[in-house]
Amino acid sequence: MREADLYPALKAYLQGQGYEVKAEVGACDILARRGDDPPLVVEMKTTFSLALVMQGVARQGLFDTVYLAVPVSPARGWALRYRDITALCRRLGLGLLAVDVAQAAVTAHLDPAPCTPRKSAPKAARLLREFDRRVGDPNTAGTTRTPRMTAYRQDALRCAAELARSGPAGGPVRAMLVARATGVARAASLMRADHYGWFDRLGTGIYALTPRGAAAVAENHAALAALRAA
Repeated sequence: MREADLYPALKAYLQGQGYEVKAEVGACDILARRGDDPPLVVEMKTTFSLALVMQGVARQGLFDTVYLAVPVSPARGWALRYRDITALCRRLGLGLLAVDVAQAAVTAHLDPAPCTPRKSAPKAARLLREFDRRVGDPNTAGTTRTPRMTAYRQDALRCAAELARSGPAGGPVRAMLVARATGVARAASLMRADHYGWFDRLGTGIYALTPRGAAAVAENHAALAALRAA
């Protein structure tokens, strides 16, 4: 597909709304006017890309009403990126048009409008709490398919290591003693929740280490050493 294949449907769509439409006016792919309304610009690409976004942002230096136009995407590809694409366009004040070339149809998914993003104070507070509670910088940015070392996981490792230290069987030990020895105030609730499958509840407030927990302690000896040194 070529960018030019999008033009007939887009022109007909705009003309249907009363616009006079002309292509390749200066740097604009499409420039349209309707009476005293503000001019309208459409920038086209055969796929949604950074280059298209940059074109749209550049045209905002000329006119307020700027749309990005791309072909209708296969259901899977569009569904995977739709929310991110529309969120980006909304943040930048750009409109978004999807063109069905075969049907010569255009769907407006978003109209240009100024955007003042709303911040989520609770989410921001959670991130800052995680930052403050996490010991050191145990992760490498950009890695995938590796467990993230969170503050919660660090506390769980402290508790598991304390159980392992108690004897060859890894317990049993009372949660209050684990909390006292490790400084992890939430030791009891953490071991009760057993998010990682490391802790075996033997009775009220009494825990032992599972084989999976013992393996985690062995695998994370470097992380535990860093926690002890902190």
